[in-house]
Amino acid sequence: MDNSQALLTTKTKDTSSDYDKLKAISDYEIKENLIKLKFKNAKLIIKFLKADIFRLIMVPLTKKIDLKRTEAVVEHNLNYQDFKIQSKENQLIIKTSSLVLKIRKDKFALKVFNQAGELIHQDYTKHALGWQGKKVRAWKSFLNTERFYGLGEKTGWLDKKGKRYQMWNHDTFVPHVSDTDPLYQSIPFLISFNSQNSYGIYFDNSYKSFFDLGSEGQAYFSFWAEGGKLDYYFINGPSLKEVVSKYTQITGKMPLPPKWSLGYHQSRYSYYPQAEVESLLADFRNKEIPCDSFHFDIHYMDQYKIYTWDRKRFPNPETMLAKLNKNGIKPVTIIDPGVKKDPEYKLYQEGIKNDYFCKYLDGKVFIDEVWPGDCAFPDFTQSKVRKWWAKLQKDFVKQGVKGIWNDMNEPAVFNKKDTMDTEVIHQNDGDIGTHRQFHNLYGFLENKATYKGLKSTLKNERPFVLTRAGFAGIQRYAAVWTGDNRSFWDHLKLAMPMLMNMGLSGINFCGTDVGGFTGNSNGELLCRWTQLGAFMPFFRNHCEVRAIQQEPWSFGPKYEKIIKKYIELRYKFITHIYNLFYQSSKTGLPMLRPLIMEFPSDEECQNLSDQFMVGDSILIAPVYKPDQKKRMVYLPQGKWFDFWNKKVYQGQKYIIIDAPLAKLPIFIKAGSIIPLNEKLNYIGEKKLEKLELNIFLDQSESRENYKLYNDDGLSYDYQNGNYKMTEFNYQSAGNKLVFKIDQVVNNYQQEFKRYKLIFNNFHQTPNKIYADGQKITNFIYSDKTLEIKIPALINKITIE
Repeated sequence: MDNSQALLTTKTKDTSSDYDKLKAISDYEIKENLIKLKFKNAKLIIKFLKADIFRLIMVPLTKKIDLKRTEAVVEHNLNYQDFKIQSKENQLIIKTSSLVLKIRKDKFALKVFNQAGELIHQDYTKHALGWQGKKVRAWKSFLNTERFYGLGEKTGWLDKKGKRYQMWNHDTFVPHVSDTDPLYQSIPFLISFNSQNSYGIYFDNSYKSFFDLGSEGQAYFSFWAEGGKLDYYFINGPSLKEVVSKYTQITGKMPLPPKWSLGYHQSRYSYYPQAEVESLLADFRNKEIPCDSFHFDIHYMDQYKIYTWDRKRFPNPETMLAKLNKNGIKPVTIIDPGVKKDPEYKLYQEGIKNDYFCKYLDGKVFIDEVWPGDCAFPDFTQSKVRKWWAKLQKDFVKQGVKGIWNDMNEPAVFNKKDTMDTEVIHQNDGDIGTHRQFHNLYGFLENKATYKGLKSTLKNERPFVLTRAGFAGIQRYAAVWTGDNRSFWDHLKLAMPMLMNMGLSGINFCGTDVGGFTGNSNGELLCRWTQLGAFMPFFRNHCEVRAIQQEPWSFGPKYEKIIKKYIELRYKFITHIYNLFYQSSKTGLPMLRPLIMEFPSDEECQNLSDQFMVGDSILIAPVYKPDQKKRMVYLPQGKWFDFWNKKVYQGQKYIIIDAPLAKLPIFIKAGSIIPLNEKLNYIGEKKLEKLELNIFLDQSESRENYKLYNDDGLSYDYQNGNYKMTEFNYQSAGNKLVFKIDQVVNNYQQEFKRYKLIFNNFHQTPNKIYADGQKITNFIYSDKTLEIKIPALINKITIE
């Protein structure tokens, strides 16, 4: 680099000295749950939502301060007023029932303590909050022991410390590597973890923003945005689970999806003509490979015009869709936001006539190229546009479409910027702003309209929406897949920490394109990716038009057999997976979790990026390298069962496990109860009258329980109390084991008529077994495994 380049770099570098900082606090006032701090050069509000959650807003004196929130934040009605404030010589001290906030008066700096007086968070001592032109920024100190999680869809390791990340939804087709940034989703939610106390910061700002987590070795982290106000929520845990759960109180929890959407999805860019789709259906059903959904990519459309069918390729889509639905395949169609500029196209006519499209300030409609050619783009910030878009779902649903897949909604366009001109205006129902403000919200608002449209049209069926782009809170409206990955082993590896951090960021229903979207997969890679996919919340095989076929049978019988085995395994676990989704809809906790969420005191788990938990009891260790026949696995504290052979391992150590191509290493935590159901070709194929309950006994005296949720898997009747909650628990003491079945909620007639109880690690042949006091002799005991079949009406099994 020559001197002129070095000088340019120095001048353009964004340093703290370039920012105006808060001066001394001149006064303060309290109003209900608000504390308003006054400065000579700025305004600041602290608003308490709960004793351990507060919102901080700061703007320069020249700007108006308000409590407006982005669309990411739900109407939570959280309001905490039971705090006390003291003014001391150079400090304001604010006490809640959980926290103590200490604010320096002469030079604003915030410290947060717990009730024990332990420091859990503090602003950077040299400068805390500031602004530079339209930019707003916060600086925070961190400890060497802290780890950083969250931030949604980001590549790299589980721990994000030492990196800088950008929040700007972007169509990233180039091959992802560990520092590719940004991607399609922007989730400005950061979690600071240490084993004593974790907290979260949600930065509620939709402008392009950044998180620098010590990328230059500095002893602080900072976050900033290129516009808007500094507006963040501080969320104390103290546990990692509590941070995530409380975050979803602010941005919303995932609604319970239709059960079929948790099955296997098959996709390609694209399946056409109609005869190929019907052939695909025949292959799945003849081979008895489970599948619940086919996805239709852009080639089903007439000249890529959304909400149309190419009648040459699909002469009778209604008949085809009816046939798919009859055979248990739910059709999902892709929709892009670009509306083809065509004066004879109905949607374009409606958009122009009703002023639905994004425009420049001078009134000119923004036009740019996407798949159909020149396109206009709906302004989803307008409620009238969202209502219009919602109604567009009606005809497709009537034809038999069961889900919508929103793509290219960053929004992506084929220009040098890859997106809409930032000077484009969004009407925002009268509160006008530029695309700089609404870019990251564009896909979010599109998904909101799509979800509401499907919900209205489907009546008493739950919608399924899949999206590529989104913002914080996207979990309320759509599942998320990680976009255009590649058929690389490295992308299989990258998927795990990415999905774990998405789960920590509120997005439970997430997955990757199994097998890789672009490039050519192969039999081994597809096997290993399918093994991972079987335990991802969203399970879809998808690839592009230039890639070779990668359906389950594409690489020959050897690989087909293994791939089929793991798709079948997904369906055997579907009762348990659906149960985890129900829990997520209530708690906000993800199905796919990093080990550190379940074992917060185990330092080995803090950056463990190639293993994950499914719920709190199943450990998955996918193989992500070619030609591997063994896998090193870390088992946390406790005892662990190999799922396949029931061998018991002592935890808190690494082990080498056999992992030939047909074996995915799966371990079950001792003490767990795991339900497995019968084999299915699709959800709803038949009534599941038998349920296998696998009890993985811990030989120490213990009591373990499992609550099983059950409803019809499709309707909203459960919201009216029409569901069943059954609690299974066992208590082991000495030579006696008592297994109980309690009907906690009994307002739904479940399918299961019989239970098969399998007690693993049962060390001796039982002398006596009683079912509700009646002695039974019909049981099997072999190799430390006891099997008992009972009617579902039984309440208590006693084994002596």
